[in-house]
Amino acid sequence: MSGYAAFAAFYDALTEDVDYAAWADYLQAAVCRHGGSMESVLDLACGSGSLSLELAQRGAEVVGVDGSADMLAIAREKAQAEEADVLFLCQDMRQLDLYGTVDTAVCMLDSLNHILTTADLKEVFRRLGLFIRPDGLLVFDVNTPRKHAVTLGDNTFVYEQDEFMCVWRNRYIPATHETEMLLDFFLEEEGGIYSRYTDSVRERGYSLPTWEKLLSAAGFDLLAVYGERSFEPPAEDADRWVLVARNRAVAQRNIL
Repeated sequence: MSGYAAFAAFYDALTEDVDYAAWADYLQAAVCRHGGSMESVLDLACGSGSLSLELAQRGAEVVGVDGSADMLAIAREKAQAEEADVLFLCQDMRQLDLYGTVDTAVCMLDSLNHILTTADLKEVFRRLGLFIRPDGLLVFDVNTPRKHAVTLGDNTFVYEQDEFMCVWRNRYIPATHETEMLLDFFLEEEGGIYSRYTDSVRERGYSLPTWEKLLSAAGFDLLAVYGERSFEPPAEDADRWVLVARNRAVAQRNIL
């Protein structure tokens, strides 16, 4: 997985069209719909903390976990500015280790697509099963295989902002349903000179049966699959799925 070393500095600008408040409202509604609680929430792969802060504003006790120290530095600055009491931890999700259990875990913006093997995904879900209370919920969204093959594909996207320009080039690998993304950021410095910063991201698309199988193997029951920020079944050409699963554990299991 990428460490988002260069991407972190530009992440919020590139995702300014993401309505985190609407996502937080949706997550609350989804959890309520399936009988869960948002009293304590794990925001896995929390990035720069925007969703974590929205959830905290709605009264949740939030733990934000991300593998990028650069992202978390931004998240902590934002939390301090808003005087928000959010605990941010720098951890690889495959080595998740919390101080206790949470009622609900969320993992949004296709973060789980960055896990490139089913063995690693199984370990992520196993870890989540340890730290989501019995009968607690896991809500996450993923990019669909179609999005990787068609929408992202071998396409190039250019984003122009006042402060920088980003050239986003994709390479789709049909054999593994992976998309390799190369991001070049051009930042204008004094004197009209541009500095170039480069980062790479790799994602893999998985089928719904694969997600369900991996969840089940880790002790989760898949309750529902929705379209993006919807409570309707996803369309056949959907770019994003939202999955809701319940931890069927009846007792705390040994972490080791």
